[in-house]
Amino acid sequence: MKRFDFKEILEITFRLYVFFFLTAYGVGKVIGAQFYTAASMPEGLDLIPIGQVSDFDLAWVFMGRSYGYMLFIGLAEVFGAILLLSNKTKLIGTLILIPIMANVIVFDIFFLDEYGALAGATLYLFMLITILFINKEKMIAIFNNLINNKKTLKTSSKDKIYKYLIVVALIILIFMGDQLIVNFFGYGKG
Repeated sequence: MKRFDFKEILEITFRLYVFFFLTAYGVGKVIGAQFYTAASMPEGLDLIPIGQVSDFDLAWVFMGRSYGYMLFIGLAEVFGAILLLSNKTKLIGTLILIPIMANVIVFDIFFLDEYGALAGATLYLFMLITILFINKEKMIAIFNNLINNKKTLKTSSKDKIYKYLIVVALIILIFMGDQLIVNFFGYGKG
């Protein structure tokens, strides 16, 4: 009888658990069922002065105000969750989902008085971080590969100065173009 690898079983369990729940939440956002939309707002909520609306209701109305935003977050959750299903893409999915879960946790802490959602998001984040920890050798190799940029040619100080002068000039040009665009379209109402 073959011995079971506890880390492998734990990782698969966590990957599937996060997959099912984040897919459900993501699909809920995509179909407009998670937050309050104009069509699904609780009766009478629109009659309450904004300063008296509960944090939960205000957050749910705000998040449901833009279908594009809900679609973006929902598809990101579903996409990241689907990537968890394959051994080849599980780390990419994990790295996509960790910032989403961190954002959900911060949002829940500051805007919601519903601690069940915070507990769930915290559990999903813990599971995702555990997946990274189980694959720490791969993650270390990936990060080492990213930061070990071996240069073959030695650059002179004069060339470095010219390079950074060009960089500064490009930054100034990009900033000027950016400001022209912002001034053309306006700053919004904020």
